[in-house]
Parts: sequence; structure tokens; C-alpha cells
Amino acid sequence: MAKNLIIQNKELSIWEALIPVFALVAMLAFNVFVFGDDAVSGSNQFVLLMGGTVAGLVGYFNKVSLDSMFKQIGANLESVSGAIVILLLVGSLSAAWLISGIIPAMIYYGLQLINPTIFLPTAVVISAIISIATGSSWTTSATIGIALVAIGKAIGLPAGVVAGAVISGAYFGDKLSPLSDTTNLAAAMAGTSLFTHIRYMAFTTVPTILITLLVFGFLSAGYDVGEVQGAGYLVDAIKEKFHISLWLFIVPIIVIGLIVKKVNPSVALLVGTLIGCIAAVIFQPGLVDGGVSAVYKQLMSAITTGLTVKTSNVALNDLFSAGGMKGMLGTVWLIICAMVFGGIMEAIGALSRISQALLSLANTVFGLFASTVASCLALNVTASDQYLAIVVPGKMFQKAYKEKNLAPENLSRTLEDSGTVTSVLIPWNTCGAYQSSVLGVGVGEYFAYAIFNYLSPFMTLIFAAFQIKIAELKKDKAKD
Repeated sequence: MAKNLIIQNKELSIWEALIPVFALVAMLAFNVFVFGDDAVSGSNQFVLLMGGTVAGLVGYFNKVSLDSMFKQIGANLESVSGAIVILLLVGSLSAAWLISGIIPAMIYYGLQLINPTIFLPTAVVISAIISIATGSSWTTSATIGIALVAIGKAIGLPAGVVAGAVISGAYFGDKLSPLSDTTNLAAAMAGTSLFTHIRYMAFTTVPTILITLLVFGFLSAGYDVGEVQGAGYLVDAIKEKFHISLWLFIVPIIVIGLIVKKVNPSVALLVGTLIGCIAAVIFQPGLVDGGVSAVYKQLMSAITTGLTVKTSNVALNDLFSAGGMKGMLGTVWLIICAMVFGGIMEAIGALSRISQALLSLANTVFGLFASTVASCLALNVTASDQYLAIVVPGKMFQKAYKEKNLAPENLSRTLEDSGTVTSVLIPWNTCGAYQSSVLGVGVGEYFAYAIFNYLSPFMTLIFAAFQIKIAELKKDKAKD
């Protein structure tokens, strides 16, 4: 297919090909410096367009027509159209599961697991459950994370240790949740399907979280802890607002069953949204009431523009908030702008030129994986944003992986193992700044205990070094 062809431009030098990359990184670094956490709300997207403009100028001086650039942008946008639909459905699903009480039920039962003697591994598990359910490490840390840090302090645990457990669990869930924007983004940038990406990522992610749990288990044994205080208030606040029942778990079980049966992701998510709405009518009459028109309006508003459910506990209010389909528009916007930048880079032959240079430096499969990891880490440090640490290497390395006959899920997994999780380890990165501010614990305090986050890049390199679960391209795709 034309959109998968590697466009070459022999007149383009490696330094010319890198000009847009250097310009983009510099602009992004300055933009994040100016806007801070708000950079992801739109200004980073425009900077991607400016990076595309720089690439276009490089192409213009190398005799590449504007028409060919726009054609490649169109091809790139077509390639991610499915991912955009999934993102919108993910937004609707998260809102439906909130108003139905499914997410609150997960939190409610998760809190029942707390035991002082195994508090740290329990904190990892609770954070992971909530992050998988919500698809957001940020939301997990800002709500239950705060509560867990407070409870940990009450029983005599250092705040940095508890914060490391929360962050480890939160990012594990963020990586594997189909509701996560970074999970969807990594799959889209690498050119693989969402659930193929998740299944393949589990090979490195599950061993990493098991090691993490073992370490926190040993750490827990080394502390003298008292009785857990505070969890009861959260549980009571949830029960006051939602009707909690184990029957609610039928909905996620059905969706998981559809995923296991390899039903189209869009269909599975749509079914999950619709059943979630039905569950809301059955189980949450206090939130969804009135006549047919009123109920329809409440549910439709929730899944499209989002909702916030207020409780008597302030710490839970941010957690019980979902943006619906509207909440996913920022990520959709980012993907579109990234496709503009990537499309122009492809059209002028820059990606091909960079890929050739990378392949000349990385003569082995391990070398290519190591180069990807290094690039993600470098962008997390320089661009200070996890989204760009996924978007830019994802687009740049896509051709290099194809030339090595490696399936795209290798790239998407590496992007998450090194781009998503390491952002929180850098103080000036938006994730590091956010987590330290919300949890009230400095990056330096939790760095050594964010075990899952810094083990993940090593795990993906170990798999690459020993050729474990390194999928090759299927013959029909390799010929495209």
C-alpha cells in the first residue's frame, strides 16, 4: 500500500533530516518551560505543527512539492482513523462505567484489601486496579494515591516508599488499560492495534510488576506498622453516593470476554458503554432518574461531554470525574498534529534518512531496541513530556523496525516500557512535577522506590538481548 512505502530522498543529508527534529525538541522544551503542565492542553499540539512547518521548509529547499506533503499527511491520518474512533469510545466507556458505579465498586472493594502488614504491595495492587479501571495514572495518584500516602504515614511508613508503591501500581495500570491515552497513543504511533499492543506488552510488564511486588513485600517486612486509619471514611463516602454490588462486575467481565474472543475493539468498547448505561439505570437510581427523556439526556450527556459525581469526601471528587468523548479530544488533537509532522517528515524523505542512519549504528535487533529506549529517555528529559516521548520516537523508528522485519508491536511495547513510565522519574518533566506536587513527595524521595518505572526499560532490553517474544512481520505486511 502507498501509505506504507518508505519515501527516499537521496538529496537530503542526515543533518538536514535532523533539522526538524532538533527544532521540534527545542520548541517543545521552551513551550513546556513556559506553560508547565498546561502544555499538553493545546500548545504542544501547535508546536508539532510548527515542527511540520520546519520540515516543510527543508523539503521545499530539497525539491519536494507541497502536494506530495499533503498527500502523505492524508495517508497518515487515514492510518490512525481507527485509533481515533477507539479513543472516542474509550471516553464514552469511562463515563458510562463511572455513572453506573462500576469504577466506584472497583475502588470500594480494592480498599477492603488493606492490611497493615502487607500495606506496600497492597498499595501497588489497589493503585493498579484503579488505574486499569480509569486508564489514568494521574487521576489515581491525585485521589487514592493521596489517601494511601496519608494512611501509610499514619501507620509509620516513609512517604517516599508509599509514593513509590502508588506510582508503580498506577503506571502499571496506565500501561495495560485500554482506557489509557498513552496506551492508545503508543499503539497508534507504532501502527498496531490497541489490544495486540496490550497483549504483547504484558510479556514485559507482568514480570516487572511481579518483581516490584516482591520488593515491596520485603520492604513491608522491614517496617513496624500500626493500625490502618482513614480507609473507612473513603468506603463510607462511596457507599453514600453509589449502590455497590458485585453484580456490577458482570459488565467488565463481558468486555474482557469480548476482548479475549478477539472481537473488534470498537465493537467491544461500544458494547461496554451500552451495557454500562443499562447498569446505571438499574443500579444507580439516585444518579439516573426521571422519565425516559430525562434518563436518556443524563446518560447521553455523561458519555459525550462527561460528568462529575460529588461525594462527602473531597479526595474522591476528582476520581469520580470523567470527561466522556469530549475528554479524549485533546489526545485526538495530539495524534492529528503528530500525523501532520510525521507525514511531512515522511514525504521529504527525512524519516527514511534517519532510519538509515539508525540502522547503520544499530546493526543488531538489540541495538535498535536500545536506540529506541535511549530516544524515549532523551525526549522525556529534553521535551519534558511523556506524550512527545511516545509520538516522536514512534514516528521516527516505525520505518527502522519495518526494515528489520520487526512487527509494530515491538515498537509500541518499547515506547511504553521506556517513554510512558520513565517520565515520572524526571523532576522537570510534566509527570514528575505533577506527581511530586500531588503526592506531596519530591521526586528524589520516591525515585528509588518507583521500582516498576525504572525496571521497565531494563526488562524490555533484556527481552531484546535474549530474543524473547520478538515478533516478526507477517509476509503479507512486509510486502506492503
